Amino acid sequence: MDTPQLADADDPTLVLLTVEEAARRLRIGRTTCFALIRAGELESIPVGRLRRVPADAPAEYVARRRAEQRAA
Repeated sequence: MDTPQLADADDPTLVLLTVEEAARRLRIGRTTCFALIRAGELESIPVGRLRRVPADAPAEYVARRRAEQRAA
């Protein structure tokens, strides 16, 4: 059975994700996710001292990467 934290990451009503939740959706590591954020490839916003990723940003990142692959 999923732990509540893991179940929350798949909640479609979430507007903002933690970096860990975004990484889980992309099936990448937390460090790689932070690298994508630093490089400006994955959108994120500061919320106080926290960093959050808009829930639609992982899908947008994948769509951009797919478009780049098709154009290459």
